[in-house]
Amino acid sequence: MNRAIGRVGKAVVVLMLVLVGMLTYWQVVDAENLRNNRLNVRGALADINEPRGPIVTADGVVVAQSKRVNDNTEFDFQRSYPQGELYQQVVGYQSFLIGNTGVEQTYNDELVGRDPELRIRNITSAFDEEPTGTVVLSIRDDLQQEAKRALGGQRGSVVAIDPQTGEILAMYSNPSYDPSPLVSHDSKVVRETNTALAANPDKPDLARAYRERYPPGSTFKTVTASVAIETGKSSPATVYPQLSELPLPLTNDVLRNFGNQTCGGTLAESFRQSCNTTFARIGLDLGDQFVPGMAKFGVGAAPPIDIVPDAAVSTGPSPGTFQADQPKFASAGIGQNPVATTPLQMALVAAGLANGGVIMRPHVVKEIRDAKDHPVRNIDDREWMTAVSPATAAAVTAMMITVVQSGTGTAAQIPGVTVAGKTGTAQVDTGSPHAWFVCFAPAENPEIAIAVIVEHGGSFGSEATGGEVAAPIAAAVLRAYLGR
Repeated sequence: MNRAIGRVGKAVVVLMLVLVGMLTYWQVVDAENLRNNRLNVRGALADINEPRGPIVTADGVVVAQSKRVNDNTEFDFQRSYPQGELYQQVVGYQSFLIGNTGVEQTYNDELVGRDPELRIRNITSAFDEEPTGTVVLSIRDDLQQEAKRALGGQRGSVVAIDPQTGEILAMYSNPSYDPSPLVSHDSKVVRETNTALAANPDKPDLARAYRERYPPGSTFKTVTASVAIETGKSSPATVYPQLSELPLPLTNDVLRNFGNQTCGGTLAESFRQSCNTTFARIGLDLGDQFVPGMAKFGVGAAPPIDIVPDAAVSTGPSPGTFQADQPKFASAGIGQNPVATTPLQMALVAAGLANGGVIMRPHVVKEIRDAKDHPVRNIDDREWMTAVSPATAAAVTAMMITVVQSGTGTAAQIPGVTVAGKTGTAQVDTGSPHAWFVCFAPAENPEIAIAVIVEHGGSFGSEATGGEVAAPIAAAVLRAYLGR
């Protein structure tokens, strides 16, 4: 009997130790993850009744703010979004029912004044009514407005980056939506809006700029050319045969040029003409060197952008699979299956080439200010990837300049400005091809890099090309930035 009681006692002690251990883990070790989990609305409920600072653009436009309300609920503050759908996919929302997203989530502590630096500042202003923080975006409202205007009603995305800092200057996707109903204090309105968004086949709640993957088409030839030059497999002067189609190894299939044209010549000339057979050949020549070369541009990793949810991971061929999957490496050379990237990723590719081969960490927030609009902290500019050497970046830049001067991207020309760019027309399983364009300017001292995608060719449909559809959109944003 005593032995049985002893065993029960030991079991109880073990269970108590396990309970204490798990409570300690949840409350100490994993507390931050639990607090920030979107399914945990306790933090949102607590913050709803706290003063919350505004979110403003780099040029001073308020895109999120809170006001005291008396709407016969238990809540004292109401969040609002004066610019509606224009910034939703960056700023996100603060909802008592479904939690926070976007900048509202990432910089929640700064907005409510819990940030340590803000707390130190607020010690000297303990009697202020609202000791909150202001989050200043790196996005300029004039560029965001121009991105929306140039894209028009077409489905797609525009991403603009400062290549030297990683600051996002514009990031807009269409379709989008006004998040105001989701921050309502009426739970019925929130639920109905959330359900309608989830059921909408146009997916307005999908942040296409950094959460959706597409085949990048010929814009990916910037990566293929860079890896070929960096590894010594090719140079701008390397000559490739004039072909209309390339037989794919291990199959009876062939890969054709756009419009069944015949092209080839030097790598530089093939790049200017966007010659598929040349770049498919390069994909085969690179073999298993291709995948690590892509990885240096960030393919296979998620760009570390300061928005919740995180950016999607772009994809490419699996490492070490060249011998078994040679046709996929040929297709990857021209940016088709198995390559799939976000618009943000292709903007980072362009930005890396513009920045001498170094890709900076992308971020949408520029600085934090206190409630009296005094600077508290700048968001640091940090390197993310070193893709290629400065020499390789310069060589690819020179080829990109010819694309805009006399190749497939002439619609991106701006008088008095040297623009470096690359077009893309990406085939998809169903529907018309996607139209792409990536670029940066001024090419001699780049200040802005841009990626544009128009899904299924937009208003041009099956007749669309990246040069006709996407390049003019990028040029419009360039002109707005450069004051042209």
